[in-house]
Amino acid sequence: MSTNEADSPVETESSAKTGSPVDWLAPDEERAWRAYLRMVTAVQVRTAHDLAELGLSEPDYEVLSTLSEHEDGTSTLHEQAAKMGWSRSRLSRHASRMEARELIRRAPDPADGRGCLLVLTPTGWDTLRDAAPSHVASVRRHFVDRLAPDELAALGRIAQKLSADRDGL
Repeated sequence: MSTNEADSPVETESSAKTGSPVDWLAPDEERAWRAYLRMVTAVQVRTAHDLAELGLSEPDYEVLSTLSEHEDGTSTLHEQAAKMGWSRSRLSRHASRMEARELIRRAPDPADGRGCLLVLTPTGWDTLRDAAPSHVASVRRHFVDRLAPDELAALGRIAQKLSADRDGL
């Protein structure tokens, strides 16, 4: 279903139930929303393709890079899932696949008997060190270098504003 009234041929179920009119998007809002979706998709597809050539998925790289932000390469599964916006079960399944490739290992969490730690292995550290220069070049090619400094700064401010209440999901 469209996000603007002109393209929506039917009354939505939610407006029929509540009796409240739908606050449809104005044409300029619709264009901005659709442009945002196309931009995110285009950049993600291109950088994911470049990572795939290195034998990594976007989630693989995200796990490796965020674990590397900790001096010891270790994080709780719970903290890592929250950082990625994933459920713990989803991350656990993905971690199992990464563990099979010896990129990470699990360890008991001494602070939480039910939880576990995700730990970068030497193979994981090496994989990240090898992939990082190519990934940074990909991000530059498909994102950073396509924007003027003022556009990049504005996009950074917008992203910060929209992601600030992520905990409110």
